[in-house]
Amino acid sequence: MIQPNIPETTKPRIVIVGGGFGGVNLAKHLKDLPVQVVLLDRNNYHLFQPLLYQVSTAGLEPDSIAFPLRAIFRKQKNLVFRMAEVTGIRPGENILETGIGEIHYDHLVFATGSNTNFFGNRGIEANAIGMKSLIEAVQIRNYVVKQFEESLLMQNEEDIKAKLNFVMVGGGPTGVELAGAFAELRKYILPKDYPGIPQDLMNVYLIEASPRVLNSFNEETSRKTLAALQELGVRVMTNTGVKEYDGKTITLSTGEQIHTQSLLWAAGVKGIPVKGIPEDIILPNGRILVNELNQLKGFSNIYAIGDIAQMTNDPRFPKGYPMVAQVAIQQGVNLASNFNLQLKQKPQKGFTYKDLGSMATIGRNRAVAEFAGMKLSGYFAWIVWMIVHLMSLMGFRNKLVVFINWFYRYFTFDRGTRIIIKRGAANIVKLKQSVVQ
Repeated sequence: MIQPNIPETTKPRIVIVGGGFGGVNLAKHLKDLPVQVVLLDRNNYHLFQPLLYQVSTAGLEPDSIAFPLRAIFRKQKNLVFRMAEVTGIRPGENILETGIGEIHYDHLVFATGSNTNFFGNRGIEANAIGMKSLIEAVQIRNYVVKQFEESLLMQNEEDIKAKLNFVMVGGGPTGVELAGAFAELRKYILPKDYPGIPQDLMNVYLIEASPRVLNSFNEETSRKTLAALQELGVRVMTNTGVKEYDGKTITLSTGEQIHTQSLLWAAGVKGIPVKGIPEDIILPNGRILVNELNQLKGFSNIYAIGDIAQMTNDPRFPKGYPMVAQVAIQQGVNLASNFNLQLKQKPQKGFTYKDLGSMATIGRNRAVAEFAGMKLSGYFAWIVWMIVHLMSLMGFRNKLVVFINWFYRYFTFDRGTRIIIKRGAANIVKLKQSVVQ
C-alpha cells in the first residue's frame, strides 16, 4: 500500500497544496520557523507560466521554464516534498486525502492555481485548446508544426486556410502574446521553412468580447497594442464573442463564421476547488471565499492563496484580486509572516495587494508596460519585459538558456525547436481532455 512516508513531528505541520508562485513563496518564507512544511504538487517542478506561450510557439524548450521543486528546497531542512494528487479533505479530522494516502495537518494551505474557463460551453471545451500546463504547451507546438507539414500535402487553398487559420480567443495578456507569436511565425518562419505555402494562406485572429484588447490596461496602452497587432497582420475582432465551435468552424456572436482547426482559448481561468470544501464558499468561477487573512470562510486553520482565493475586502477590487502571479506571491509572503506571528502569539496582519504593474509583449521590439505611474510601449517596454521575466525565472541555468534563446532568435529571426516529438500530436483534443481529467 502506498504511503506518504512523512516523518512524524511534534512541531506544527503546515501542508501546502500546489508548487506554483504562491505555494513556493510561502514555503520559502517558512524556512526559519519551527514548523514542518509539507509541499504537495501533481508535478515535481515549478512552472513559469508567463512564458508558456513561447514553448507552444517553438520559441523555448520546455525545460527552460520549469525548475525542479526539490532543487528549490534542497537546503530547506524543515520541508518535505511529495508528488501527489489531492482528492479531498476531511476538515473535522484535519485530514487531507491524496493519491498517496492520508496526511494529517495542523494548518492547510491551498495554492492550487487555476485552469482554463470555458464558461460552461461544452462544444468549445471539447474542441478548443487550452494552455495551462507544460504538457499542453508542448502538444500545441507539435500540433502547430504538424499543421504546417500537412498543409504541404494539400492543393485546395480553402482546405489549407482551414489548417493555417489560428484563432486566439481572449484579448488579455496571454491572448495578445499568443497572437503576436503566431504572427511572427507567419512572418519569419513560414516563408523560410515552407516556401511552397503562400504566406497569405495563414491567418491569425484575436477575438475579444469586450470593446478593446488589454482591458485592464490604460486605454492609450490598449490602442497602441491594437495598432501593433494589426501591423503584424493579426486580425483583431473586438465586441465579438464565440458562440459555437465544432472543431472545424467557429460561429461568432456577429453571425460570421471562421473555418479553422485551431482555436486557442485564453478567454478566462477558473479555480480548482477540492472535494470537501463547503459548497457555499465556492463561487461559480471555482474560487474560494477567504477573509483578509486568507482563511477560508468558517475555518481558522485552512487557507487559500493565489488564483484559487477570492478576497473581497479591498474596495479597489470588489470582485476579488486579479488572478496574476504577483497576487499569489504577495499572499504567500504575507501568510508566512502571519504563521510567524501566530507562533509568537501576536496579532496577524490582513493582506493588501500592492499592484506592481502589468506588461505584455506583442512581438519583436514590441511590448507595453504600466508600472510606477509610467506607461511604456515599443522597444524600451520590450527590453523591460525581457529583464523582468529573466529575473523572475528560477535557477541560473534557466535564466542563461532563455537569454541565449532570445539572443539567438533576435539576430537570426529563427526559432530552434520546430520538431514534432510524437506522431500522436494531431489528436490534440483527446490529449487535452486526458490532461484535464
